[in-house]
Amino acid sequence: MGIFKKISSFLKDNDKETLKDKLNDSSDLIQSTEYESKLKVISESENINTDSLEAKNGLDKGLEKTKNTFFSKLGKVLIGKSKVDDDVLDDLEEVLITSDVGVKTTIKIIERIEKRVSRDKFLGSKELNKILKEEIVGILLDQHSNDGSTFEALLPHNPYVIMVVGVNGVGKTTTIGKLANKYKLIGKKVMLGASDTFRAGAIDQLQVWADRVGVKLVKQSMGSDPASVAFDTLKSAKAQKIDVVIIDTAGRLHNKVNLMNELSKIKRVMDKVIPESPHEVLLVLDGSTGQNAFEQAKQFSSATDVSSLAITKLDGTAKGGVVLGISHQLKIPVRYIGVGEKIEDLQIFDPKSFVDSLFR
Repeated sequence: MGIFKKISSFLKDNDKETLKDKLNDSSDLIQSTEYESKLKVISESENINTDSLEAKNGLDKGLEKTKNTFFSKLGKVLIGKSKVDDDVLDDLEEVLITSDVGVKTTIKIIERIEKRVSRDKFLGSKELNKILKEEIVGILLDQHSNDGSTFEALLPHNPYVIMVVGVNGVGKTTTIGKLANKYKLIGKKVMLGASDTFRAGAIDQLQVWADRVGVKLVKQSMGSDPASVAFDTLKSAKAQKIDVVIIDTAGRLHNKVNLMNELSKIKRVMDKVIPESPHEVLLVLDGSTGQNAFEQAKQFSSATDVSSLAITKLDGTAKGGVVLGISHQLKIPVRYIGVGEKIEDLQIFDPKSFVDSLFR
């Protein structure tokens, strides 16, 4: 077998000129005892975790509109400025607020930067990006731990029961389907429960996702008692040794008292079947709605014990700053973000990766 054919078995790229570049003169390597070790290094470097790379690229693409808008505003603030002074901080405050970061969170960030400016006495505007990035990461990390860095790590119980809540139109059913797919890909048995029995088409839409992903769905007819569906789902999950159960719920307007009472009833019924379930109450929010998403989050968290957030449709908006504001002000961790329409475009939210992408 020729040298280039041998190496191409380790590489995605079969172009000989590319291979020559990677080997830095392969003819010399053939004469060298270092050849085999060099080949091994190339093999390892080419077999980078493609999932991580795709996730990074997806995040960059998904946040593109937010990045373009945010840094366009930030650039105007810094034009002609040689240091960070009160005027720069005032303008930065306006940039953050108009980027849907939220007033309280913006004030917190500005206060932190002011302390650093005061401590360091002189701070050039070129350093502002670095400091802003560090402070945003710091605020996000206050609400997040590293325990949920993988889908496997997010399963402290078996079966692990997730109740998904949120108003209609935020991408709730799509998020459930994508989440089910993520868990199935790591070898988990997944079951869905169609407890949104009020909206026409809700059960059918969830069935489409269940069929697409290849997971089981427990359902009843439209108008059935949502708590009854949840009860049946959990009983089936226990009997069939399911690893992950995801319960859909009705998505009427968040200020409807009867909906909130319904959620409480579903939770009580689930707790009787599997004690302490649901283990996670996931609130899905549409990131493109900006501060309206924040208001929905406040209403839901005051009515039920929301333990995590999924913020969707970030790829279609310049309002990605809402992720920071919601997480900081509600003290609820953002667990997932949606950065595209494809089934793989639901990602576990990692604060550092998110901010790195935003500033990249």
